[in-house]
Amino acid sequence: MTARWQGTIALLLLIIISYVDRVNISVMILNPEFAEHFQLNENRMLQGMLMTCFLLGYGFSALLLTPVIESKLHYRQGLLISIAVWAVVCAISPLLGSLMGMLIARVILGVAEGPLFSLKTRFISDNFRPEEIGKPNAVTALGVSLGLAVGFPLVTWLMANLGWAGSFYALAVLNLLLGGGLIWRFLPAPRDFAKSAKPGFAQTFALAWRTPLLGWILLVEIATLSYLWGSSAWLPAWLRDEHHFSLHATGMLAAVPFLLSLGSKFLGGVLLDKMRPEQAPLLFVAGGLLTALSVVALMMSQQPVWLALFMLCANMFWGLQGAAIPAVIQHHAARDAMGSAYGIINGIGNICAAFIPLLMGIVMKSAGSVSSGFSVLVVSQVVTLLAGGMLLLRMNRAAAVSA
Repeated sequence: MTARWQGTIALLLLIIISYVDRVNISVMILNPEFAEHFQLNENRMLQGMLMTCFLLGYGFSALLLTPVIESKLHYRQGLLISIAVWAVVCAISPLLGSLMGMLIARVILGVAEGPLFSLKTRFISDNFRPEEIGKPNAVTALGVSLGLAVGFPLVTWLMANLGWAGSFYALAVLNLLLGGGLIWRFLPAPRDFAKSAKPGFAQTFALAWRTPLLGWILLVEIATLSYLWGSSAWLPAWLRDEHHFSLHATGMLAAVPFLLSLGSKFLGGVLLDKMRPEQAPLLFVAGGLLTALSVVALMMSQQPVWLALFMLCANMFWGLQGAAIPAVIQHHAARDAMGSAYGIINGIGNICAAFIPLLMGIVMKSAGSVSSGFSVLVVSQVVTLLAGGMLLLRMNRAAAVSA
């Protein structure tokens, strides 16, 4: 295996580890001891705030910290520093004695994880030709689904065997030894980094903001991340509280839809390499429409067989869109600001999506059911459909003019 593909696989595994960190709270809020320790008391809004605080830290970091790293450090250095902070935050989380302390810890964890996808995008752009980026983008995008699929049952198992505090310590070790070891061993530093003249923070940031079609790409990212964080934050609670599955079964079942999206994400990457660049938004149009219809059917279903079918279909169609956003950015952004352009998209997208778990919690509280909150996910995919359609029109018009 070539060094560039070793680095891609290392990034895939690191993304899996990072997503285990992100979703552990979604499972832990179901643990009575954890909920009592942090005075959550079955309050859906407070539970949603734990995910919202992480995403706010993550979004502002991706937006503002990425240009600093891109102008001063390379992706290997930036990731090793980030991983060290992940491990420290996980290790100190059980020692915190209040909900405010945990909220602050979640913000710090978000800040540390913020540059991950931007640095990943820069690595792929530096090491693969423009006509080859579909597959490495798809492979690393698998880390989102794999991380969620592994995270739910793994955190459930760790809590059952080590307690909620012990699970935090185990994740700290996993971050430091496995995550840090993979990047140290397999992610090569760029050869020409020391020799090349790098633009400063202000110039890099300004160049990233001039990326063509930035606004429409950003709208798609907000909608896509809204679905991701809304579904991953509330799927375990929906399975346990509304359909009365056990905690163990909840952890396993919550993983299944994200496992199914693995194939569709890779299929999206294969399709991207066969499409012309201006055709990439077709994946947003088709994926957004089919995901929205699947979630509507899921909300209306009561039979376990139909629930399972529509839950799987929703994530499969959502996964189809996974590799398209970084591919569109890589085709449009300036090379020296590639990571920062993705940082703007990913950062603002996560800041906006940060309020989706909280919004869903408010809808659930007012309507009295977890299913009612899933209407927010339907709206997010309708936005993906409309913004993707506009992107398709604009990119095809630009290609026609260029031709």
